[in-house]
Amino acid sequence: KQYGAALAGEGNNPDEGFPLLAKLLDASDWLSVQVHPNDEQARQLEGDPRGKTEAWVILAAEPGAKLVIGVKPGTTREQLAQAIRDGCLEELLIFADVKAGDVVYLAANTIHAIGPGLLIYEIQQSSDVTYRLYDWNRLGLDGKPRELHIEKGTQVSNVETLPPITHIDAERDQAIIVEGEYFRTARHRLSGAPQSIQTQGRFHALTCVEGEAVLTAGDTTLNLSIGRTALVPAAVTSYSLSGDGVLLRSWQTR
Repeated sequence: KQYGAALAGEGNNPDEGFPLLAKLLDASDWLSVQVHPNDEQARQLEGDPRGKTEAWVILAAEPGAKLVIGVKPGTTREQLAQAIRDGCLEELLIFADVKAGDVVYLAANTIHAIGPGLLIYEIQQSSDVTYRLYDWNRLGLDGKPRELHIEKGTQVSNVETLPPITHIDAERDQAIIVEGEYFRTARHRLSGAPQSIQTQGRFHALTCVEGEAVLTAGDTTLNLSIGRTALVPAAVTSYSLSGDGVLLRSWQTR
């Protein structure tokens, strides 16, 4: 709220919070099977300003690492709800083998889960609205199963289509690897001459995922080691990237 459009760019309501969130996920066990509503559903069901579309970039994967990316063809919402109640949703899930360099675009309403042995960069709409469908029949610290959101979760679930999985061309110095309704993500392989970036009035979230990156904007220089993220405000018109490593750059598209 303090910096408004100078930070987040024009068209964002400060009262609705920052529009995007970038993070790193390091899974040692299966995360719960979840689904998120779209914008309209989030407003209707929860009074929240936005739903959650997200994308995953697989940074590292142990052999045999998997994701859940939906349910088997022909599954109805009624069958989905019954399987959740019976504790056997696993029988309906589609598991996808993934490897480092894979990219998964998860539109809102996609049933999904992250398996063990995966290090993932995630870019998403900023939203806390999550409907848990299945938690692998685990018990919480209180000895009871965690709450499942069967009614709302099945209501917003897409049981018909699966998300695309693409693979990064690691030889390119610059490439758009995620292109969606709410955000884009570019991959920069840094070595040699600096790469000049124009913000076009949008904030940029920069995360170093290999080696080291150097961000230079005017008289300001910032070194980014692996795992560090920097936010370039929308008011900064241009900057450059250099160093010896790989950096992911995400920005808002609407």
